[in-house]
Amino acid sequence: MKFHLFALALLVSACSVTGVAPSYRDTSVPLSVTTRGAPAGEFGKMAGPWFLRAGYSRDYDLAMVNFLPGYASGNAVELRRAACDLSGDCVTEDTVLRATALGQNRWQLNGIESRELWVIWVDDNFRTAAIGTPDGSYAWILNREARGGADRLRAAREILEFNGYDTSRLTER
Repeated sequence: MKFHLFALALLVSACSVTGVAPSYRDTSVPLSVTTRGAPAGEFGKMAGPWFLRAGYSRDYDLAMVNFLPGYASGNAVELRRAACDLSGDCVTEDTVLRATALGQNRWQLNGIESRELWVIWVDDNFRTAAIGTPDGSYAWILNREARGGADRLRAAREILEFNGYDTSRLTER
């Protein structure tokens, strides 16, 4: 039973990824990218695991994002998704996507799904980040910790809004 529910959740997730994703962003608003961190193509201080603290419905099951420098002689991003059945039994699935540099703090992710990843903002100590894409198909607020950081999370939300994202539709985790 657990496997069937998990498979159904993955199928629904895959359908939403392969179809035309809705846009949660006013694309007439210019999108910025932070210049903090490593030179183009490097993850630098973004490397390592981040908890998803807010996102859109497209990523309802996304729990963590892990920036993997030097993965199989390149960069990659691991997406950890969690699916639970009605009894509360949960399983996780990790998907690793190759990351090709598009510029500083911008990558094209490719694998079973494809999307651009732009680091729009990150705080001075690399504890909280606002991530998105120019087409507005998704945005994430990531944090190094699963709890806390309310002031930084609020700042990330404000930065997304400034960059044209509809923050009223973000779901907090």
